[in-house]
Amino acid sequence: MSTKIKFGTDGWRAIIAKDYTVANVMRVAEATGRFILQNEGDKVVIGHDCRFGGAMFAEATARVMGALGVKVNLAKGYVSTPMVSLGVVKTKSNLGVVITASHNPPSYNGFKLKSSFGGPSVPADVAKVEAMIPDACTLTLPTLDEMYENGLLNYIDLEGIYLKHVAENFDLDAIRNSNIKIAYDAMYGAGQNAMRKLFPQAVLLHCDENPSFRGQAPEPIHRNLKELADTIKNDPSIDVGIANDGDADRIGMYDGDGEFVDSHRILLLLLYYLYNYKKETGKVIVTFSVTDKMKKLADSYNLETEVTKIGFKYIAEIMIKEDVLVGGEESGGLAVKGHIPERDGIWNGLLILEFMAKTGKSLKELIQMVYDEVGSFAFDRDDLHIAEEKKQAIIADCKANKFEQFGDYSIKNVESIDGFKFWTNDSEWVMIRPSGTEPVLRVYAQASSMENVRKLLDATHATLK
Repeated sequence: MSTKIKFGTDGWRAIIAKDYTVANVMRVAEATGRFILQNEGDKVVIGHDCRFGGAMFAEATARVMGALGVKVNLAKGYVSTPMVSLGVVKTKSNLGVVITASHNPPSYNGFKLKSSFGGPSVPADVAKVEAMIPDACTLTLPTLDEMYENGLLNYIDLEGIYLKHVAENFDLDAIRNSNIKIAYDAMYGAGQNAMRKLFPQAVLLHCDENPSFRGQAPEPIHRNLKELADTIKNDPSIDVGIANDGDADRIGMYDGDGEFVDSHRILLLLLYYLYNYKKETGKVIVTFSVTDKMKKLADSYNLETEVTKIGFKYIAEIMIKEDVLVGGEESGGLAVKGHIPERDGIWNGLLILEFMAKTGKSLKELIQMVYDEVGSFAFDRDDLHIAEEKKQAIIADCKANKFEQFGDYSIKNVESIDGFKFWTNDSEWVMIRPSGTEPVLRVYAQASSMENVRKLLDATHATLK
């Protein structure tokens, strides 16, 4: 019996050599190719990141497409997810495929779908592809050489296309001449070559190929970036730290003191910069786990805010239909007006660098400017690796409104757009939600200080036991 393949929050992801096999990738590739043909398309862009077997899985996908008569633009070497998405737009292709598991642990790989507009395929299209996955791929596959000879394969420099697009949209001279010293942590991911070319003088960490990511999930959050933090703290000349995840669509940052700047603050900085300095307007879209300070800042600018379910595909679906200024999620996936409707860790890092260069202010000073408008806050997230039965029992209790307090914290009201957000007062909350990409239960909290965040999280854990 064939493995049931299910797309999650952002693509299909599975453990390599268990469910993520060439045979199963070929099944998904066949469904993807047939979806392209059903929609009167004939062209696809395919790329892979730095994970184990990326080239092998990308080539298998390409050969399936060739068997169906779909023309393939195949990246040579690893590329970021945004490079594939931009490549879809620039080549006027019908779809993009990225072989990546993004920020998941190194034992995983995945299969992301990118639409013709240059962002994640909308949920309805993903569902159609999923429904067409066969029990086995029985197509007779051509070789890559045969595809090339028959005009079905083109090798494409997606990184070169991306860097040209960057040069056309940023004042790189201002950044390079500002004397801002950058420390960059690629987390062994696909952003390493692009950032090395953009800023050859930067202090580079984990900018070499290591498909195991040295055993660390390449998610740009503080607990995974201690070496970057220590590097900055030990070198007073470094002004800012930037980190990207495995496929470089997410971002984490550090100020010149080695203090972590999470996606909530980066989102606030992007909104502040684009509105006040770039004089841009538009709707603000955030997922359910993002700080409510985004709405407060947007309200002060008379900008509409919309809260979506968790998963960037929900943001992208709005961005292709409406005028959106900033969109983002707690996990570091952020998008802005003037670019493709896609998460892009390098692009958003460049915007913050440009903000610093244009104002002459440090990252810490820019954050204080935002705090002056919305107030300071603290945020953290714990990932609980618990038995599936226990996880489902907790979610069932949430649905049944069984939680009235966590320790000494009384619950004032509950929101349940995607997961369950329990407000303990007007500015502090804890949220419970099962991950859509990993077998964990996520518990998030916002409070006035990290000490209070920790107390709230600990009280919640004690109640959930």
